[in-house]
Amino acid sequence: MIADPSSVGIVLPVLNEERALPEMFEVLAVLDPQPADILFVDGGSSDRTCNLIREAGHQLLETETGRAIQINAGVGAAQTELVCVLHADTIPPSDMVAVIAETLNDPKIALASFTPLIKGPDKTRWFTTFHNWIKTWYAPIITRPHLFVRGVRLLFGDHAMFFRRSQFLEIGGCTPSDAVMEEADLCVKFARLGKIKLVRRWVETSDRRIAAWGPLKANWIYFKVGILWAVGARSRMAKDYPDVR
Repeated sequence: MIADPSSVGIVLPVLNEERALPEMFEVLAVLDPQPADILFVDGGSSDRTCNLIREAGHQLLETETGRAIQINAGVGAAQTELVCVLHADTIPPSDMVAVIAETLNDPKIALASFTPLIKGPDKTRWFTTFHNWIKTWYAPIITRPHLFVRGVRLLFGDHAMFFRRSQFLEIGGCTPSDAVMEEADLCVKFARLGKIKLVRRWVETSDRRIAAWGPLKANWIYFKVGILWAVGARSRMAKDYPDVR
């Protein structure tokens, strides 16, 4: 199948990402085919994030702080049929537009994502990459077994999730109050409409949290936040998952 670039848009929720943006601009420039729409959604940055986006000539939407709020606003403002939510520290393959269109050509698939490969300047974090992959399976088995048997898999922000804009709006989008794990609720909602698929294509995502916390602490935090989400302790999740830039 030849992808129709006019059907694909990219929404990038950002907050204080001035260090990551120059590389992201370069990556977006070489996507082939190009997406029809690229929209950055800033949640109240205090650094040069907004200025850099404007200087690069990209669309910028400014909202309240909160990744769920930002994603909802970005998808709502998008003008394309298909939307990918891409984090500023996650580098997609150059043919991502074609992959998105081809994957969602299957009407049975409601939500899909790439497979994250966690990397830093000097090393690939294979342990955390593997943990990230198996977590898409074990997390719903542990936390929502009744939904797992119906096909629920939990995808996360660094997966570069993509979906049909109309279906995102149909399910009500992300839960606005979620500061962390907004993607998990989205997976549960999308599972009502069809399959959730993890595409076997890498996106390279930054290891900056692992570099700051160390591998063991980072994986413990990822696990702990998942359990807090599972038991409904939403107010504690952001506290246990601090920003690293």
